[in-house]
Formats: sequence, C-alpha cells, structure tokens
Amino acid sequence: MRWLVTGAGGMLGHDLRTVLAEAGETDVRAASRADLDVTDPDAVREAVAGADIVLNAAAWTDVDGAETAEAQAIAVNGDGVRHLAAAAGKRLVHLSTDYVFDGTGTAPYPEDTPAAPVNAYGRSKAAGERAVLDAGGYVVRTAWLYGEHGPNFVRTMLRLAAERDTLEVVDDQQGPPTWSYALARQLVALATAATAGHAAPGAYHGTAAGSTTWYGLARAVFAEAGLDPDRVRPTTSDRFPRPARRPAYSVLGHDRWSGTGVAPLPHWRAMLTEAMPALLRP
Repeated sequence: MRWLVTGAGGMLGHDLRTVLAEAGETDVRAASRADLDVTDPDAVREAVAGADIVLNAAAWTDVDGAETAEAQAIAVNGDGVRHLAAAAGKRLVHLSTDYVFDGTGTAPYPEDTPAAPVNAYGRSKAAGERAVLDAGGYVVRTAWLYGEHGPNFVRTMLRLAAERDTLEVVDDQQGPPTWSYALARQLVALATAATAGHAAPGAYHGTAAGSTTWYGLARAVFAEAGLDPDRVRPTTSDRFPRPARRPAYSVLGHDRWSGTGVAPLPHWRAMLTEAMPALLRP
C-alpha cells in the first residue's frame, strides 16, 4: 500500500515510520510539519491524492498554550483535520485524545461517549474528531503517551532522578500510560484491517490496559531504572497549578477492537518494562 504519515517528526510519527519499515512497507511518505502544512487545503489534497492510507499524527500539542491561542489550536486540530478528512475520507486514521472527555468518570469511557472537553485543547481535538467521523474515517484516542523520541513524562522522570534526591508527583489523576511504539503498531494494524474490510469506521481507543496515577507511574519508572521508588513522594494537583484544566480520570474502554482482528494494547506495567531499554538509552 501507499502510506502517508503526517506529523512524522513527532514522537508517534517517528514510531510509525519505524513500524512501517519493520513491516516491509516501502511506499511511505513521511511528512513533517515543514513538509506539509495541514491548514493549507490545497497542499493537503495534493499530499493525500497518492495515498491508500493516511496516518495523521500532526497536531497542536501545547495543552496550556491553547488556553490563550485557541484559534491557532483549532486551525491545526480542527480545520487542518477537516482538510485531511475531506481529502482522505475512509482512508484516514486520525490520532485523538482522552482530553475530549471531561475526566469526571469513575469507569472506563466507552468509545461512543459524547465529547465534553474541559479545556481549549480538548475542544480543538473534538472538532477534528467530528470531521473525521463525518467523513467515514477512523479516530483512535490515546492518553498518557510516552516514547523514545521527544519530551514526555517518563523521560522527564529519568532526567529528574539524576538531578534530585526526591520528587513530588501528583497522585490524584488516573490514566493508562501508553508506549508510543506499541500504539504505532496498533495504528498500522488497524489501517491494514480497515483496508481488508475487517474494521468498521468510527472511534477506537488506543491506550494500555489498566491504569495508575502519575505518582504510580513515576515509582514504576524508578523501579525499572534500578532506582529506589521511595524517592518519589505523592502530592496533589493543586500544588502544581496549570493554565489548562486536566481530566482527573482518563481511563478508556477498548470494546470496539473485538472482531477487528486487532488486539487491544497490553497492560501498562508490562508495556513499560518492554519500553524501558529504549528509554534508558542516552
């Protein structure tokens, strides 16, 4: 197949390129932000024209910055995705986020839960989702993503472990830490199943099984790195005020994978163990 990966310079974009290469796919166009401006509908139409599958990892990702630049966030996450959806239709697999939900739940959010974002970033991502779903494409929501490429929570914990004797990490937000490489494999598998007619269009959840808090994740990172987890101390979110409100509960359900031939992602703890050798590399 002919693949187009947008947002190819980011953490997930790097992993999508790796997974496609490992799968023996040779007709892959990897478009970074410098290569393709998704807010330009003409450029999007031209880029999408030759692709059988479009994997969209391009996004405005500055959650706090979106609070004062919502129009810019919507231009990328809403209008830009609408251009991709109009050009690609059912050929589009689009990455979204748990931030489209309000985070007040107490049980995993089903895939058909109505969007109810509590910040500007979430509103921009919800706008993009609507465009993809209206065009008959595929939306994959993820959460608490970390990986080898680019800044993320796990890498930050490893860096701070070398700089500080103890760390305070919030223990009142619940979510599923998800390895970007494992998600990339799942996205490619979904796209393959979709082209074979085995996966219906709509929303799917690409997150690890199980959940923990940021504090629990930090302790696990320390343990995997051979460090003392007791150096991590619990605290609450109000100790670290941020411009954008964060969902307190970001656990997502995975029922829609049934029947697609694509397995849900494994438990977050096993995933972290598998990911750590790459994350510990200098």
